This record gives sequence, C-alpha cells and structure tokens, in this order.
Amino acid sequence: MLCIGVGNAYRRDDAAGLEVAALLQGTHLTVRQLSGEGAQLMLAWRDAPHVIIIDAVSSSGVPGTIYRLDAAVDPLPAYFFRCSSHAFGVAEAVEMGRALDELPAELIIYGIEGADFREGVGLSPPVAAAVAEVAVRIQRL
Repeated sequence: MLCIGVGNAYRRDDAAGLEVAALLQGTHLTVRQLSGEGAQLMLAWRDAPHVIIIDAVSSSGVPGTIYRLDAAVDPLPAYFFRCSSHAFGVAEAVEMGRALDELPAELIIYGIEGADFREGVGLSPPVAAAVAEVAVRIQRL
C-alpha cells in the first residue's frame, strides 16, 4: 500500500499529512511526502493499486476532525481543499484521474480539519492529536 502525506511544512496545520507520513516511515507501508501538486500526485499513484492520501482540509468543521473519503467511489468535495496553494491540487488530481480512468483501484483520502494555516511551523493541539490517530488507523489496515 502506498501512503502519500500531503502538505506544506511551513503553513502550520497544513503539515498534517506530512506529519502522518513521518509517523508511518519504517512501517510495512510505502510512504511518500509530497507538496500536493496534482500532476505529482497522479504520477506517484500511477502504478499503485492501493493508495491512501492524507491532507489537511478546511471545510469550516471542528479542528482535528478526521474525514475518511473513498475517492475511488465518490467525488471529493472540492471545498475541503480550498486552502491549497495549488490550482491543481488533491481534489483536482482525483477528478482528473477519474475522468481519465487512471485512479488506483482503491483510493482513500484522510482529511484532517485544520485550524491554523498561517506561515510558521507546528501543529495546533487538535490537529496534532488527529495526526496521531490517523497514523494508528492506517497502521491497523
């Protein structure tokens, strides 16, 4: 299974996906850390049948809320990823992959609701707790 942690380490809670990936390093999983640029994601999952992507989301939910989305089955709510610095990010890559019939057979997205996307480092406490929980959930698979 390929796990891709997405984010920007210098935008506080946007680093959530990268932090989950860091916790998964050295496990039985193949782990990558990427910025979230869509074409890069599509290349990363190209030959992987089972993929998990972890990213921070901003949907006006409670910070630290964990969302699990089955992207191989349902379209992603684009408003989850509105804080992306990429015009072609996670949601767009998934929908482009769907249109081109190039999605992995299994594509699970874990979104962690962020609180603080300002410049700087360090996760807010609810996001840090969610990062640890998502890493545990993925390791149990």
